[in-house]
Amino acid sequence: MFVAPTPNPALIRIMTVVNRVVMLRGIPGFRDLLPFNRVAGLRGVANVRHIDFPDHDRQRLKACCGAGKATFITPNHPEFFTDWMIDKEIVSRVSPLAASWATHGVVNGLGRIMQKFWLANNLIAQIPGNSGAAKEHSIAWALKGHGVLLHPEGGVGWHGNVVAPLLPGAVEMGFEALKRGRVTDQDFKVWIAPVVWKLALTKNVEPALAQECAYVEKSLKIERRAADTLPERVHHIYATLLSRDEIACGMAPDERASYATRHKQLLRELSRRLGEGISVDPGASEIAELLRRARRWLREGTGDAERQKQIRSLADTIQRLQRVGPWASANPRIAQEEIAEHLKRIRNDYCKGTLRDTVNCFVPQPAGPRCAHIRVPEPLGLHVFPGSIDDALAELHRRMQETITTTVAELEAAGSFIFYPNPFYHR
Repeated sequence: MFVAPTPNPALIRIMTVVNRVVMLRGIPGFRDLLPFNRVAGLRGVANVRHIDFPDHDRQRLKACCGAGKATFITPNHPEFFTDWMIDKEIVSRVSPLAASWATHGVVNGLGRIMQKFWLANNLIAQIPGNSGAAKEHSIAWALKGHGVLLHPEGGVGWHGNVVAPLLPGAVEMGFEALKRGRVTDQDFKVWIAPVVWKLALTKNVEPALAQECAYVEKSLKIERRAADTLPERVHHIYATLLSRDEIACGMAPDERASYATRHKQLLRELSRRLGEGISVDPGASEIAELLRRARRWLREGTGDAERQKQIRSLADTIQRLQRVGPWASANPRIAQEEIAEHLKRIRNDYCKGTLRDTVNCFVPQPAGPRCAHIRVPEPLGLHVFPGSIDDALAELHRRMQETITTTVAELEAAGSFIFYPNPFYHR
């Protein structure tokens, strides 16, 4: 059931200060001093020491927020927990009472007291398969000029250089807000305001990454090969997990083939089986559409319990495998930030069952101090946009990816990254 947020401006201001000090930057004088720097709250839970948010980007975003317009702020989604920290920092500077979408497991799944806390911080619970009330509240709130923030990529993908395919929710709500706003004001404006941020480590953190890699290897019972470099260890973990999935699917692993080739073949076979299971031709649908139809099939309770279990397992496996996209094999070099993302993705998807793993899923700890580089692509004015929802999504994705690519290139030119040969790469 959807419960409407009840924003408390005083609490929001307090949480903004706490967010900056404890969650992001930590306590100066303690954050770099042993043993205090091992305490997340002292060094900063997200360990974002610096925020690079140029004034012209902030002014661009602020200009499309406020009374007389409806604004839907759409950041990229490269990392969990840090997302809320950075999102809150952004809206505090441009639209302090903006509402933010969050997974229902966070808003409603942590008990009544925490639900009340999150609702007072103006979080909207995204309930799978039942988002109508959340969308209605969002449109009404945006029409008041406060703004609504939601991640159009959906779930976290742990790939900071790549924007995943976008979901249509923000654009759909934007067009509906435009229709309602124009009833009383023919000059009413609706903006989709994209934001992208890139996290860059501020020092070499290879020892910390190697320590986390060792934890993953031990947790998943994967033997380390002594001669492997750090990136090769990560690749070996993924290749071993892929072999396990292939064997579970009845396929013989071909270790001579590249990871990308094997990955693609397994996804194709699993998609074929999923399509057969729900009577859909997978060749006529992209995997994303096939997964949407499978989730709908499961919600409708079609088929017996055993068949539902099989469909759910197939859909979950496909969704998990898809989280390592073609971008992993696209470049001959891999940065420490990308290695860190791989490890966090593996821990989130495969390491289960212990308190340490559960805490890591909700509050993943970075390998070292970072800088958040925040940029604002040109906002998309739906009031002057001539195309469809699909056209708007394509344009929004183009602007976000172009800005991320440019930002990464600028940081690379400035020497901000430490690179290794990428073992996923094949010509």
